[in-house]
Amino acid sequence: MFDGCAISLRMRDRSHYERALEAARRDAPPVRPRASAAVVPWRRRHGDLEVYWIRRSPKLRFMGGFHAFPGGRVGREDGDLPLRGEPRGAADGPADGALPETVLAGVAELDPPVSPAVVGAALRELFEETGLLVVADAAELGRDAGDRRQLAEARRSLLEEELDLAAWLSERGLELDATRLCFAGRWVTPALGPLRFDNRFFLLEWPEERPVQPEIVPGEIVEGEWIAPAKARRRWRSEGLLTAPPILHILEVLAEDGPEGGVDRLRGPYEANLGAYRRVEFRPGVLVFPTATMTLPPATHTNVYLLGHGSAVLVDPGDGSGDSIADLSAAVLATANSLGRRVRAIWLTHHHRDHAAGAAALRAELGVPLLAHPLTGERLAASGLAIDDILEDGQRVVLEGEPRIEIEVLHTPGHARGHLAFLCREGGWTIAGDLVAGFGTIVIDPPEGDMADYLASLEKLRDLDPGILFPAHGPVLVDGRRALDRYLVHRREREEAIRAAWASGERNPGAIVPRVYEDLPAVAVPLAERQVLAHLQHLERNGRLDS
Repeated sequence: MFDGCAISLRMRDRSHYERALEAARRDAPPVRPRASAAVVPWRRRHGDLEVYWIRRSPKLRFMGGFHAFPGGRVGREDGDLPLRGEPRGAADGPADGALPETVLAGVAELDPPVSPAVVGAALRELFEETGLLVVADAAELGRDAGDRRQLAEARRSLLEEELDLAAWLSERGLELDATRLCFAGRWVTPALGPLRFDNRFFLLEWPEERPVQPEIVPGEIVEGEWIAPAKARRRWRSEGLLTAPPILHILEVLAEDGPEGGVDRLRGPYEANLGAYRRVEFRPGVLVFPTATMTLPPATHTNVYLLGHGSAVLVDPGDGSGDSIADLSAAVLATANSLGRRVRAIWLTHHHRDHAAGAAALRAELGVPLLAHPLTGERLAASGLAIDDILEDGQRVVLEGEPRIEIEVLHTPGHARGHLAFLCREGGWTIAGDLVAGFGTIVIDPPEGDMADYLASLEKLRDLDPGILFPAHGPVLVDGRRALDRYLVHRREREEAIRAAWASGERNPGAIVPRVYEDLPAVAVPLAERQVLAHLQHLERNGRLDS
């Protein structure tokens, strides 16, 4: 009786879910990135250029554990801050023109490049995160011990949201000095997840002789340091640091041309684009192209990865919809021309449409072989697509280049029978496919999905110390082992709740859903029923379902 219920549920709800998914896509409002701003403090020390960067707390939701420059979101009150002048170069050079097509696709509109609120936010965040207060006609502010105590107290109150900074400045006859800033470019977060920012960067010279120097108050920021831009990039390559594309670009430009000579490259970062994509490389040798696909909400994109420094592979080319094949092909060509990374093969983590439907067209476009697990090959063959070679558990592949990358192939079934992950031990990262997600959840849909296999795959990867996890949907997961432990705990807690509902006499998976899922949107209900069914099958096999 239980198995019959499972079969009928699958046949009845699959088409219902697909219709709901299409409606959700059709009615989804355009995304508008949140306005934000950041400041790049710099100085000359013994003639050598240094910048001040910070490390964000690993506990933060957005870019936790990343190295960055002081900055944050534009708040409602930032436009009320007393402000003198405007940043140098605010009206010069390209604004939106330097942003690639795939970054702007689906964006409803962008705010003006520079506004008083953006500048106010940049200077407020700088004060909050480093203690540097940039005010007009007060170059020596902080030289007196009493001034320093007042600044420290104001900063503490501001961090605790007890201070009206605009009123505090006005009471002292102070204005934030925008003229000390130099506009240094605009970057919009690519579509890696639902949280995106329209970020403006500003350069600020802060000499070593100034009485107040940057100081970190542990909280959202855990550390900060003055560092030469070239050294910061070397540390990113060799020490496993994480930072975002604009930070890497700013470091590169400042190392090569300095803050005076590099300003045009900063304001118009065309060199950071790869065709219709912006170069996104959180770790060396791992480029990601977020590609719009018909995937499960809340995701809207599939992360297509290009791995390697010379000989390279492309992982999961998406569903081939829209202009994605042309865009990916152009990005591959641009990557080969500008970075010397040439794609030799396409790899699939598994067969699902949002990962593999574009494989045939891209294979033909690039003239390279398509590889996958044998079980994935079987599923694709049934739809008329034959793979060229196989990838198997334990297989090691060396991608030649400078440096070379060795990747271990891992069979990680559960979400799909032929699912693969790709582990780079030396680099400290793993391409995780749909084993995890940067946001949302992973679907286990019987009979292709199997909960026992999925839990075993989570444990297998966790025990291999996977480092940073690069999921197929959403942003990176910095602490892979911790993330996998959270997944395991969450699934086991969910399973116990389902078991309790069954023990209370409930036998319909659809009726169990509202007892174990809270605030579930209607489009996700059929999907949740599949998850409940997967857990019930797992419990039944383990003899843990009461009759």
